[in-house]
Amino acid sequence: MGINYFGPVYISAGRRKAALKTFVAVFVCMCTKAVHFEHVADLSTKRFLQAPRRFLGRRGRIPDIYWDNVTNFVGARNQLPELFQLLKDPAHREKVSRLCTDEEIRWHFNPPRAPHVHSSWEATVHSAKLHLLRMLGGQPEGAEDLATLLVQIETCLNSRPLIHLSDDPLDFAPLTAGLFLTSEWLQYQKKVLLRFQLTA
Repeated sequence: MGINYFGPVYISAGRRKAALKTFVAVFVCMCTKAVHFEHVADLSTKRFLQAPRRFLGRRGRIPDIYWDNVTNFVGARNQLPELFQLLKDPAHREKVSRLCTDEEIRWHFNPPRAPHVHSSWEATVHSAKLHLLRMLGGQPEGAEDLATLLVQIETCLNSRPLIHLSDDPLDFAPLTAGLFLTSEWLQYQKKVLLRFQLTA
């Protein structure tokens, strides 16, 4: 599982109040390319750790997490200075290590100065930003509206085909990451087995 952050995403704090700066945690499965988004209110250690805990509660335990090395976040000094400072904090690293120990997760860092490694989550961030820009148009929405929008974008990205599409109109629907996240995967397997039995 790869994790990345993007933002800031501004949400409305009510009438006559300044918009609040928030962020989005991106989880990408390295096997199925399935994506999962978590809205993060700020870049504190507490919120940073709550995002993977919510993910683990919904999707189940994962053995490995991949994350960019701190040296790859040098560019974040301009875009996400809070994230850059958070990742350098020794107390933050200790709390992350404790979470990984408790959950039996191995935390891996990409090689220094190699942002191209495990670039699948960078592509996911790019796609998510495009969808958010098209939907929001730069206007801040409420926290619940943003959460709903993130789930819709997640569904859209998980519906992308993982294999080459067939020209045969009688062929199955394409295999997508979303199938692995729902009970539709079992139905898909049954259809494939039934078809092989009929053609055997």
